[in-house]
Amino acid sequence: MSKPRLLDAFCGGGGAGMGYHLAGFEVIGVDNRPMPRYPFEFHQADALEFIAAHGREFDVIHASPPCQAYSDLRFSAKQAGPENYEKLIPEVRAMLRATGKPYVIENVEGARREMQNYLMLCGTMFDLRVRRHRLFECNPVLVFSPFSCNHLLRVVKKGRAPDPEKHLAAIHGHFSNQEYARRAMGINWMTRDELGEAIPPAYCKFIGEQLLKMITASLSEN
Repeated sequence: MSKPRLLDAFCGGGGAGMGYHLAGFEVIGVDNRPMPRYPFEFHQADALEFIAAHGREFDVIHASPPCQAYSDLRFSAKQAGPENYEKLIPEVRAMLRATGKPYVIENVEGARREMQNYLMLCGTMFDLRVRRHRLFECNPVLVFSPFSCNHLLRVVKKGRAPDPEKHLAAIHGHFSNQEYARRAMGINWMTRDELGEAIPPAYCKFIGEQLLKMITASLSEN
């Protein structure tokens, strides 16, 4: 039997896509920016337009709309603040529901007011040395959290070299140790900027395995 097909919308460098691939999906990514290191089939296009045109061709859709409008990071005077970015989650949700397909919406903790029935995942739930909280809204609601975070390890302070035995990585902004970040997140192909926005593949592997069970059970019933 062929693998179920998953659309990875707003795909970025492919952290989410790799997780779904490891779970057993055929992954196709779409983003409006060039992504030469994306590890699967890739289409450069507007994600919402692509969903409208092709969403029904997939078994599942994952969407990671831009997080800047929801970010709680501090912005410098030279940067555009969160109020200068669009909040796309409601529009994305409406588009995904119109396809009639199971979907997942991912975003940062600051988006919790716009997320529905969300699950929060952290790298420490998967024995990763990274503190990166991400919210996942799943429809239908079928995904369960593995366990609680474990933040007993400290987050490395700015300007200090991380010790893998003592520190969790908090990867955002202009961090300097790219190789440490790659190891901490379980990603070995991304640039520093791509890592700064990426989802550790372990998160979507966990979600994808549960989605795959649901799809398999639905096919067997039919």
